[in-house]
Amino acid sequence: MMDWTDRHCRYFHRLLSRHALLYTEMVTTGALVHGDVARHLRFNAEEHPVALQLGGSEPADLAHCARLGKQWGYDEINLNCGCPSERVQRGAFGACLMAEPQLVADCVRAMVDVVDVPVTVKHRIGIDKSESYGFVRDFVGAVSEAGCRTFIVHARNAWLKGLSPKENREVPPLRYELVHRLKREFPDLTIAINGGITTGEQVATQLRELDGVMVGREAYHNPWWLASWDESFFGAAPSEATRESVEAQMADYMAREFTAHGTPWPTIARHMLGLRHGLPGSRRWRQVWSDHKLKTLHPREVMALAHAPGVAGESAESSLQAAVTANV
Repeated sequence: MMDWTDRHCRYFHRLLSRHALLYTEMVTTGALVHGDVARHLRFNAEEHPVALQLGGSEPADLAHCARLGKQWGYDEINLNCGCPSERVQRGAFGACLMAEPQLVADCVRAMVDVVDVPVTVKHRIGIDKSESYGFVRDFVGAVSEAGCRTFIVHARNAWLKGLSPKENREVPPLRYELVHRLKREFPDLTIAINGGITTGEQVATQLRELDGVMVGREAYHNPWWLASWDESFFGAAPSEATRESVEAQMADYMAREFTAHGTPWPTIARHMLGLRHGLPGSRRWRQVWSDHKLKTLHPREVMALAHAPGVAGESAESSLQAAVTANV
């Protein structure tokens, strides 16, 4: 989810679910050791609970970055051992780390030694085309001995050569049964599952076997689904939010972010384009919120345009242009 689940996206998702644990996009140790720490680690207080996901393979660097994460107030530090992209592999981290479980254990131990928040690991069930359950079992066993008590398992292998990151989410078969087997073999560990889960029924089915479910792209593209999670999975009262109330809160957030940090509202609005997914008029609504010609308007004005009725007989594009002309 690199370049997707930034702090603006997480603020949006928190408006939909009060209880879901949110994760940052993967932040590399190099970016924090040598770059702008505030830019990478700043987040909104409303995001809690929120986990910082790190990418790296040097125990000392990871310990330093975990300490930074704790200082900035993150509730969990997560080590990514699941990303299969070649860019990540060139940095010697991500899914390729699964081939070196002792190194991962050393990384986890270094982080556990310097923070008092949970240190967790996200990983795949294997790498390349090997389908041995023993591989992931031994990986989890070695890393758990270093102090990791929570594993988020993407139930596909990562093919390190020959597949793009997108293909790595689609081509290797899902094998949920291996994740269930891990839970049976390591009952004292927290085991969550990731991969191919797109409905509440699927989540409920997995929660009968496991301790948690991580949802990525479906939550991003169909965010209104999150509004049902607190009642369905956390035993909380039904959400009183509506799509319109969430959109209004986001418009106000965009205005505050521009005042405080100079952030143009389109940079934030891109994360909520799925809010009206499947509703009549959603295409035109997305067009308005995606139109950079409106970037000088206050976000509340953009919201009003997005909900303005189109002109009968006109295309969505010409109706939008009429609204823009009238307001510029």
